Amino acid sequence: MRAPDFFLCEVKGLIKTIVFIQKQLLNWQKKNFRDFPWRHTKNPYQIMIVEFMLHRTRAEQVVPVYNYFIRKYPDVQTLAKAKEKEIKKVTEHLGLHWRSAYFIKAAKYIIEHYRGKFPQEREALLKIPGIGDYVAGAILTVCFNRPEYVIDANIARFINRYYGLHLKGEIRRKRQIIEKARELFNYPDTRNLLFALLDFTALVCKPLNPEHASCILKSSCRYLK
Repeated sequence: MRAPDFFLCEVKGLIKTIVFIQKQLLNWQKKNFRDFPWRHTKNPYQIMIVEFMLHRTRAEQVVPVYNYFIRKYPDVQTLAKAKEKEIKKVTEHLGLHWRSAYFIKAAKYIIEHYRGKFPQEREALLKIPGIGDYVAGAILTVCFNRPEYVIDANIARFINRYYGLHLKGEIRRKRQIIEKARELFNYPDTRNLLFALLDFTALVCKPLNPEHASCILKSSCRYLK
């Protein structure tokens, strides 16, 4: 086989694998969707707030705090006028009092630099206080349905296992993980794909004792092989 033919076959195989993963996850999601209030909005402000709250916190714990917070501070304008001690009172239930300053700083920055509107570019979002690579990716996929990668510890673990990369330590920022995530999120419906991935990694591809028996990808997962 000539070299160009070999690479063409390799690319086709890669695309086939990605399409397989995407379809399997979205089909699985139809019966396993976890319903949270922030999954019914495309408002980037609300997604930013909930992602701030979800930092090392279980989603079920966040629900009542998130609902109250959005009622009290429905947009960046009202949040920018809030006092830090007020935000601390709301977020202390999540153990996030140490991050309370980010909420107000982010709101003020968006007003001062972007006239109260969220940018649609990762580089611009990353300049907002408190917004890291994961939150930026979540806003782009959930709110603007952009084919942008999203990587948290769970998604990185899934990629590492499925492709048999055998990476160790803090793997979220490693080149191989980012490359695979870019390929995976190259999809028309990134919003629901992200939700499916988050649910799958929470319920099946768990950090400890993953549910191999019920895994829809076990036939092709290199972690099992």
